[in-house]
Amino acid sequence: MAPRKVIKKIKGKFQTLAHNTVPHDGRSQGELVIITGMSGSGKASVLKAFEDLGYYCVDNLPVGLIPRFAELIGPSSEIEKTALVVDVREGSQLEELPAIVKSVRRIIPTKVLFLEASDAVLLRRFSETRRPHPLGRHNSVKASLSEERQHLRKIRDLADLVIDTSKFNVHELRAHVTERFQKQQSGKNILVSCVSFGFRHGVPEDADLLFDVRFLPNPHFVPEFRNLTGRHPKVARYIRSFPQSREFIERISELLVYLLPHYVHEGKSYLTIAFGCTGGQHRSVMIAEDVGKRLKKAGYRMKVNHRDSPK
Repeated sequence: MAPRKVIKKIKGKFQTLAHNTVPHDGRSQGELVIITGMSGSGKASVLKAFEDLGYYCVDNLPVGLIPRFAELIGPSSEIEKTALVVDVREGSQLEELPAIVKSVRRIIPTKVLFLEASDAVLLRRFSETRRPHPLGRHNSVKASLSEERQHLRKIRDLADLVIDTSKFNVHELRAHVTERFQKQQSGKNILVSCVSFGFRHGVPEDADLLFDVRFLPNPHFVPEFRNLTGRHPKVARYIRSFPQSREFIERISELLVYLLPHYVHEGKSYLTIAFGCTGGQHRSVMIAEDVGKRLKKAGYRMKVNHRDSPK
């Protein structure tokens, strides 16, 4: 869209906002959330989550218009919550954002939400969507991502919240942001993934915590269990029949329930807990399932994944 058309469209929205303003009646000053970050990191999905939360949302607002926008949604406006996206599409004007954010915070409470993801994930997303990177078609996507990170370095430093979206799908990302910005916070804003795997196939690279369960009796050596997995009731019952299995599940679950609030306090958005056995078919699968159920019962959002089962 041409710059003049963009400004004309934004001015139209400003006029609508201006007609909706009323004298200040002692209510809260409102809230502005500026969403920014890497191309392909999920900004559109996050903006949709804010829209579902009742925020007035604007995508790709020109940086130079943010101060005027803040004035219109300030204390005298009926609009209490606003979210807008600003990113590398803004070009060289993006360099003005840190100074603008500083000035806008004098007008209205403002938070900067920065989204990022690993290069490998971003490259995959661009490949899947077949969309060009905003910085141009002449460079490779990998080179454009490197250039974009340089442009956004100062903006990332001023962010109130940084979310790495590498491990989230669209639905998980929206759910995570929704929980983060809902007025009633549960104190458990973290997505926990329990992953089972086999050491034979390598250790998961994204594991935050890793537990080796090869000390438990192996159902693989029981002929009737060999072609089943740890999700089968008979196999699960066999593994639970050993006291060390029950004690391990109990102790690990208690440890994780103790640790998770501390990860939340430090701003952790997700935690991947990996359980490994030899082949990733029986013991690790059953343990991941049981621990996942216990953490879900404790109130955490859970995702259980069996990387190597079945093979």
